[in-house]
Amino acid sequence: MIDIRDIQQRPDAYRKAVADKNLTGKISIDDLLGLADRRSALLQSTESLRAERNRISGEIPKLPASERAAAIERVKGIKAQLAEEEASLEQVQQDYRTSMLKVPMVPNADVPVGASDAENVLVRTWGAPRSFGFKARDHEELGELLGILDKPRAARFAGARSYLLMGAGAMLELAVMRLALDTVVADGFTPVLGPLMVNTVALEGTGFLPFNEDSVYRVEADDKWLVGTSEVHLVSVHADEILEEAQLPILYAGHSACFRREAGSYGRDTRGVYRVHQFSKVEQVVVCRADAEESLQLHARLLANSERILQKLELPYRVMEVCTGDMGQGKVKMHDIETWMPSREAYGETHSCSSLHDFQSRRLGLRYRDAEGRIQHAYTLNNTAIASPRILIPILETYQNEDGSVTVPEALRPYMNGLERIVPRT
Repeated sequence: MIDIRDIQQRPDAYRKAVADKNLTGKISIDDLLGLADRRSALLQSTESLRAERNRISGEIPKLPASERAAAIERVKGIKAQLAEEEASLEQVQQDYRTSMLKVPMVPNADVPVGASDAENVLVRTWGAPRSFGFKARDHEELGELLGILDKPRAARFAGARSYLLMGAGAMLELAVMRLALDTVVADGFTPVLGPLMVNTVALEGTGFLPFNEDSVYRVEADDKWLVGTSEVHLVSVHADEILEEAQLPILYAGHSACFRREAGSYGRDTRGVYRVHQFSKVEQVVVCRADAEESLQLHARLLANSERILQKLELPYRVMEVCTGDMGQGKVKMHDIETWMPSREAYGETHSCSSLHDFQSRRLGLRYRDAEGRIQHAYTLNNTAIASPRILIPILETYQNEDGSVTVPEALRPYMNGLERIVPRT
């Protein structure tokens, strides 16, 4: 959790972060500071009572018989008072921990202040959207025509927002994943396949709880959760460990299925596969020294990898600086990449890149020993290298031909046995 001493020293900065990140009403810095004071007072009081109880108890055998009864009664009174204060302390500790889990990180000074994604700031664009000399189809129509996407059958046994990728569609997703993995592995990232079900501590530690509980699938019988991103297990790998500075930075690339309930999105983006409950993703995660400048450099490196993948696919995109109201509780800096989707006649979010400083490491006990021998909490970053099926939307729609066929992007052909074109089924 965030260092309470920093909150006490800079309360106005945290009050502003609460307001700027749209968390007013969910966490009060003033209430938290009051809990911290109450907690500190109770800790001192209970410790003092224990010491007094132990002191008198130790003296009783040495007292004259005439004084022992009074001393014993005094010990009983202290025990009753201690039990009462311990009960109060337990409740205050619970309230304090709950509040601390909700405190947001203070964004970097250069992060734009805004209430929603409408106020994100354009950084740059790459490529130009394709102009069609024919009536273009959307990805759902193309997928059905090609026999590579089947939503109706999936819905029969899995419900809404489910889908099947068939034949070349399945190969296309796997090809995209391999392209992304090969790209980031070439940049020094270690590939990791991790568990898809995790304990509550992993979700709390990475910041997906308590605010996002209704977006995460829970396996109640086992008291576990399905991950919405491999970031959860990649950041948790070194929880409660003390690393050596020479081991840093640690670069992981996770490939996993991901699960999100999409709570609150009823009726939105029901056509196609833009918003689904299960998807695949290659995620980049970095654990580095507690150095703001190094974190910025690694942030740029992660973002560059995502852009490199999109450029290999020759898909037009734009990079957006995410404003405070759209960036989430734990982030100090964030960029989104939005790829051009012809059917939407707009850019759609396909990637995000986030710096969290020590937000996750404090919650997970992820530390390292620096060159001077001091124990410090590491910084963490994460980034979407690629996510499917959302990325299949711009691929299918951008590379479509008038006859309904889709040209396979050249960068993906080596992963699809040289297939150059996906043709409509006959």
